[in-house]
Amino acid sequence: MDKYHPLDRLAGIIRTERSRGRSIVLANGCFDLIHVGHIRYLEEAKAQGDILVAALNSDASVRRLKGEGRPILPESERAEILAAFSCVDFVTIFEEDTVEQVLLTLKPDVHAKGSDYTTDTVPEKETVRAYGGRIAITGGPKVKNTSELIRQIGAGFKHE
Repeated sequence: MDKYHPLDRLAGIIRTERSRGRSIVLANGCFDLIHVGHIRYLEEAKAQGDILVAALNSDASVRRLKGEGRPILPESERAEILAAFSCVDFVTIFEEDTVEQVLLTLKPDVHAKGSDYTTDTVPEKETVRAYGGRIAITGGPKVKNTSELIRQIGAGFKHE
């Protein structure tokens, strides 16, 4: 999986890409059970610049944020799935509950968030603005979320 890099190694790659005049976009999330909302989010995020970095919450981070039983897929598989998308140039995994450290390390030109946010509700907005980046809301109207899909799947199995 040549698109995956730990954050410290990815920082050097991003410096090289930026020196070539390329703009950097960062999208982040758990990306557990990929659905159409994820695809739309990532594709529109990629349209905001030249290089798209997908920052993936680690298994421990997802568990803290979403509760026991999550993630459904382990981080290695979630990273491999993200790396398979043509719109994603690089994937990194972060352990923290927020993407703030990734932002401070990479300083992407654009921090893309899904449509469940507005530019005013993005938790990392002050960090991004402080280093001169901008926020972009991508992905169109919210159509699905993984928790909802898990409930639907569970309900379907109960009827059989």
